[in-house]
Amino acid sequence: MNLFFKRLAKSAPIAFTNAFRGENKSDLNLFRVPLGAIAAISGGFSCYYYSSSSSPNLAYLDAVREETGPKAALNPEKWIEFKLHETATVSHNTKLYRFTFDPSAKLGLDVASCLITRAAVGEDAEGKPKYVIRPYTPISDPEAKGFFDLLIKIYPEGKMSQHFAKLQPGDAVEVKGPIEKLRYSPNMKKHIGMIAGGTGITPMLQVIEAILKNPDDTTQVSLLYANVSPDDILLKQKLDVLAASHPNLKVFYTVDNPSNNWKGGVGYVSKDMAIKGLPSPGEDTLILVCGPPGLMNHISGDKAKDRSQGEISGILKELGYTEEMVYKF
Repeated sequence: MNLFFKRLAKSAPIAFTNAFRGENKSDLNLFRVPLGAIAAISGGFSCYYYSSSSSPNLAYLDAVREETGPKAALNPEKWIEFKLHETATVSHNTKLYRFTFDPSAKLGLDVASCLITRAAVGEDAEGKPKYVIRPYTPISDPEAKGFFDLLIKIYPEGKMSQHFAKLQPGDAVEVKGPIEKLRYSPNMKKHIGMIAGGTGITPMLQVIEAILKNPDDTTQVSLLYANVSPDDILLKQKLDVLAASHPNLKVFYTVDNPSNNWKGGVGYVSKDMAIKGLPSPGEDTLILVCGPPGLMNHISGDKAKDRSQGEISGILKELGYTEEMVYKF
């Protein structure tokens, strides 16, 4: 099992879609199946606050099927506990976390959506639990049975990521969601451009895989992916395999600190990179942007204080893209 996850984290080939076919879905031994690989991580760039509530529900319960279909494991109104099944190291500061739920249920997440996690970090003056809360985007196929995967960058001063770093298999994390960000539908645009920085690759990959697994979706996708160094590019081999096997996906990498044998771009995403790598402004164009604040301000401007989309600025505005053509995760 450990060998599988090490191999998965290193090579990350194509997806978990068919992982559970032919297995006993009520048995956690299903994780012995040689699965395919994973997508990317959501960085949790915002949403830090404290709250308290009653005890969470436990997600791994007996199957309950309703007349309208399988029960959803996620609940947007309640905190649900999901048990950690396995972890794997993906890069020098990023780990993969697989959480389980009743495989007869569906996860209940649409593309593109995230979920929020919380962890207790002490007590307030009244003795009630204090929580730190962060959003993350699952990187596994939303239709996968019995599990979802989070790819999380561990920050030295990150309260939530440090909590994840200490988790052991069998421990539980409280989750609420989903939170829908962008409702994607097949062929909604002829060409989707994406600019991602670091862990901002997660929602991009969620959209990419939804497009590529649908033979009726002819959307062209162009991704500009920026990182500090080649070693910081998350799941590069997976992205390369997807691009090599799907002519409607183009991927371009740029790094601040290139290695001696680096063959991609160098430096911040520039206006020239955007012109060459993204679809031109137009009614059938959509540009998705996700990354740390510095990248957001440079490319499109960050969201408004109320977390609405806000005005477009930066490189995209200079190139003629309008608010209707850009979505900020």
